[in-house]
Amino acid sequence: MKVVILAGGFGTRLSEESHLKPKPMVEIGEKPILWHIMKIYSQHGYNEFIICLGYKQYVVKEFFADYFLHTSDVTFDLADNSMKVHNNYSEPWKVTLIDTGLHTMTGGRVRRIREYVGDEPFMLTYGDGVADVDLKALERFHRSHGKIATITAVNIGQRFGVLDVAESGSIHAFREKNDDDGGLINGGFMVMNPGIFEYLEDDTTVFEQGPLRSLARDGELMAYRHEGFWKCMDTQREREQLEKMWQSGAAPWKIWE
Repeated sequence: MKVVILAGGFGTRLSEESHLKPKPMVEIGEKPILWHIMKIYSQHGYNEFIICLGYKQYVVKEFFADYFLHTSDVTFDLADNSMKVHNNYSEPWKVTLIDTGLHTMTGGRVRRIREYVGDEPFMLTYGDGVADVDLKALERFHRSHGKIATITAVNIGQRFGVLDVAESGSIHAFREKNDDDGGLINGGFMVMNPGIFEYLEDDTTVFEQGPLRSLARDGELMAYRHEGFWKCMDTQREREQLEKMWQSGAAPWKIWE
């Protein structure tokens, strides 16, 4: 199953760093948070990625083009213009980097990669959140109910869309958060069937608004409840919190050796 990662936004709430690079390339432990997200998926056996780019897309492309320079020791022999990579570890990844437009909204970005995922279910997440979600269990849950979409629901009182979830996991409503809310929110780490593309109209489609609300209305949106760790890096303060966890040697999302 392919993994689609939304990595094209401006990251305006993290402007201290995002004026230089796209938010998914902001580093935690000297590695982009995008790399951390991909490591989470890879640990569960998902190694084919489609990354939706936009703002400063060249930074992401250069990172993967020079991946060994970022992750390995190297020797440059200037006399014969050669490079030797030492102790390199090749991730088992296939990474497709797609320019989905500078000003395209989230739903529009997903719409633009339709030809790359084909007629099969795919994983979908944001390029700024980490968690210890059991992704294989998420996939099994998605395949068990037969609906178009599954989103991972986490119980964090923040500024995200709120879910009205039945005991079965069926989502009755999806709306923007009010100040009084403290319920389940969309934590990303989603699974979509190809039917999702029928809900995506054009580049102006905001995935979290019309499409999710319409899916809930049609009974096609399900929630996989995650009770473990989840954190979104939306501000500099949250980046510092994640960095502190990583430096402690006990980052909850680090499920790989």
